[in-house]
Amino acid sequence: MTTLDVSRPLGELDEQERNAAYDRLQSRLPAVWRSMRLNEPGESVVVVPSVSLDRVTAKVGAINQAMEERYLFLLLLLRQPRLRMVYVTSGPVDPAIVEYYLALLPGVIPSHARARLSLVSVGDLTARPLTEKLLERPRILADIGALIPDRSRSHLVPYTTTTLERDLALELGIPMYGADPRHFALGTKTGCRRLFDEAGVDYPAGFEDLRSVDAIVDSLAQLRARRPGVEEAMVKLNEGVAGAGNALVDLRGLPPTGSPSERADLEGRVRTMELEGKTVTHDLYFAKFAERAGIVEERIIGQEVLSPSVQLRITPLGEVEVLSTHDQILGGPTGQSYLGCRFPADPEYAGTITRQASAVGARLAELGVLGRFAIDFVVVRRGAGWESYAIEVNLRKGGTTHPFLTLQFLTNGRYDSQTALFTTPAGREKHLVATDHLEDPSLRGLRVNDLFDVVARTGLHFDPASQTGVVFHMISSVTEAGRVGMTAVGDTAAKAQEWYDRAERILLSEARSAATPRSLP
Repeated sequence: MTTLDVSRPLGELDEQERNAAYDRLQSRLPAVWRSMRLNEPGESVVVVPSVSLDRVTAKVGAINQAMEERYLFLLLLLRQPRLRMVYVTSGPVDPAIVEYYLALLPGVIPSHARARLSLVSVGDLTARPLTEKLLERPRILADIGALIPDRSRSHLVPYTTTTLERDLALELGIPMYGADPRHFALGTKTGCRRLFDEAGVDYPAGFEDLRSVDAIVDSLAQLRARRPGVEEAMVKLNEGVAGAGNALVDLRGLPPTGSPSERADLEGRVRTMELEGKTVTHDLYFAKFAERAGIVEERIIGQEVLSPSVQLRITPLGEVEVLSTHDQILGGPTGQSYLGCRFPADPEYAGTITRQASAVGARLAELGVLGRFAIDFVVVRRGAGWESYAIEVNLRKGGTTHPFLTLQFLTNGRYDSQTALFTTPAGREKHLVATDHLEDPSLRGLRVNDLFDVVARTGLHFDPASQTGVVFHMISSVTEAGRVGMTAVGDTAAKAQEWYDRAERILLSEARSAATPRSLP
């Protein structure tokens, strides 16, 4: 199946021809964007939450499926009464999970929304990108195409945007709302550092576009010469995700800069550096580094160091919009793995990082970038104030996207970048705490319906009247992986944290209680 305005199938086109066809397709997106919320017949979106990321960070089994289901919050878009949605996943979604999300829809009859939703399962749970699986199956593509009522009023919503997603948009004949794959380099660690420089934003001292252990060692030697007293450095793969491509090098206790043994000692530190990825070996890491390149940069340290982010979007009309700020919750061996977030970020530095993020966003818009993206920062307290350093641009949806949009869709509220507050139309403040990583072996004892039973019995469910409570995601992984995600919403930061802590305590207590063996009579 192909809807390209060319005489040959997509498989026969070279990259230049595909990009030209994609440009023609994308030229329709501004008109689609303008008509999106007009409640007109034929409006639709095709959601393909394909995690097309580096294989070092690939997920398998239940987690891969759960990551695809993480964006089921988009079902809340069905509050628009004429919108139709096609949602594609590797495996089938439990009907109880679909019913859970549709029940959250404010002011909408769930059965009416369900009639406008088409769920498509590829039936392939292998650890490959969902988009890759789709492109191998022309019959499924044809089925999806038949579900689109009007291609002039439809667009593709991906998670990541690689050439796979570009080709999928071409096959379906609908434009894609996301960064052009030709802008991929801007989101790499090397590209980020160059982008920050162009935007005039502070970022850590370091070196980019490195491809070998020797280059890492040379860069560390130069970093020590440039920054006397530097204690730690980060080595990062260009395409590492959620911190999994990062490694920490301890520079303390080394001989003086320029001494004869410095280089050998530095190489020893590099070859034993602490890797953030739990399943990554040093040999695999260095092989990937040689293949994809990476960077070395100073690790910002201090008595109080935090990692906030700013979420923005560039619309098809070229407008740069600040959507939100978050304080990231990090963990893992070197404290670089993304676990969750708090929203909004602390007002003490939210304004500073918003201004810097806006400068980067303006530069990205000049370069023709489109879609949602996030910029990660490190902030460190210096006296009474904070210094901020930009460290990464994620040209895709990320871990802060679904909690924020869940809150926005459920409350119809807005974030004010001037006050660093999110308020509903009634003027009530809202805060959230979210995680993708509520994990415990005992949770494997809960089935999906068991989870919903606990939520209903204990009053954890999100209450549309008070607009507080907990919304769960990644629900399907609870039994196989003992893991679930959640977004806790409260009227204050403290109340949101209370909801989060209560949900964690109750779920673990219920799961562990059920796992306790009963004594025989």
